[in-house]
Amino acid sequence: MGGKVYLIGAGPGDPELITVKALKAIQRADVILYDRLVNQDLLKEARADTNLIYCGKLPKVHHMKQETINHLLVKYGKKDRNVVRLKGGDPFVFGRGAEEAIALAKNGVEYEVIPGITSGIAVPAYADIPITHRELGRSFAVVTGHCKNGKPAEIQWEYLAKSVDTLAIYMGMSNLSYITEKLLDSGKSAQTPIAIIQEGTTANQKVVKGTLQSIVNIVEQHNMRNPAMIVVGDVVKVSNTLQYLKERYQEQSREIPALEAY
Repeated sequence: MGGKVYLIGAGPGDPELITVKALKAIQRADVILYDRLVNQDLLKEARADTNLIYCGKLPKVHHMKQETINHLLVKYGKKDRNVVRLKGGDPFVFGRGAEEAIALAKNGVEYEVIPGITSGIAVPAYADIPITHRELGRSFAVVTGHCKNGKPAEIQWEYLAKSVDTLAIYMGMSNLSYITEKLLDSGKSAQTPIAIIQEGTTANQKVVKGTLQSIVNIVEQHNMRNPAMIVVGDVVKVSNTLQYLKERYQEQSREIPALEAY
């Protein structure tokens, strides 16, 4: 009969953001192949006898090649095993999940995709940045900031700059200078707001904001690094408003005298 492979999205970092269906699959898995950005707390949900296989990738450094991962999924999937392929975010959003699904389908291995919360929506939300807004952002696009050959030269930045209100850019930190230059060259205003959110949804979340003109220097000053989400567009302004209102409320609350005990 063979087993079944579950291509699972673990979400953007906070382990509590995983879906119930994904968690159940982890708990009954015989084999789990997991990526670098998967929160390790999720692996504690696996059985003690589950075979855990690390498939992590660093920028420009692959612990395990994609072809090897595909081979292992097929190998274990053909056995009478429940196999989990655990990925950060969503498996079909810049997660190579489609490549793995094709490899499984070609070899007659049953599989199921269990979606996960993608970073392009969740990470900005944790930073008080709505990916859409009725006045500031009526459209958004998720974009890769790192293509197969390095710089995302294949991306049609001119069309994105002119037709989309908000850009959520994945894996773009190493090419941030290139990306901002392309957007500016494509007609985007130098004063367009931009936010960089490092390790979003986790306890280590760090946020810096600026404009297309200033953000590269700001990132260098604050030593921002991967993993990070880049958000470009006027919706970034909402976080400034929310931050101001929160601070104002806290100050007003401190000024209210405590009620005397009766």
